[in-house]
Amino acid sequence: MEAQKSLGEKLKDARETQGLTLRQVEEITGISNAYLSQLENNKIKKPSANILYKLAEQYRIAFEFLLGEAGIVEKKEGQAGPKTLAGFALSSEGLTPEEESELAGYLKYLRFKKKNEQGNDKGH
Repeated sequence: MEAQKSLGEKLKDARETQGLTLRQVEEITGISNAYLSQLENNKIKKPSANILYKLAEQYRIAFEFLLGEAGIVEKKEGQAGPKTLAGFALSSEGLTPEEESELAGYLKYLRFKKKNEQGNDKGH
């Protein structure tokens, strides 16, 4: 059985499901791609609230959820989670790790497929 995903893994999943590269997130948020990479690879375990706020806005995830995941604030029962259904699903609330992984993979596939279809439409 898979262990629950770390904050970094959840942030990476959120970024990838939006089809964004680390450099694109850097351009949008002003957070260096090197820092983002360290965060996603769990080399940075407790980012500042300011960093989490920028990422919460970009990834459309509740700021309070990320604060709890980072251990900055204590997670509370009934704490507000992600603001969207997809965000909720990716947060692993109520999902097994296997379901979370499958869902994230499927969403990545759908976005890849859509991107390719849009690219093919431009060529015709």
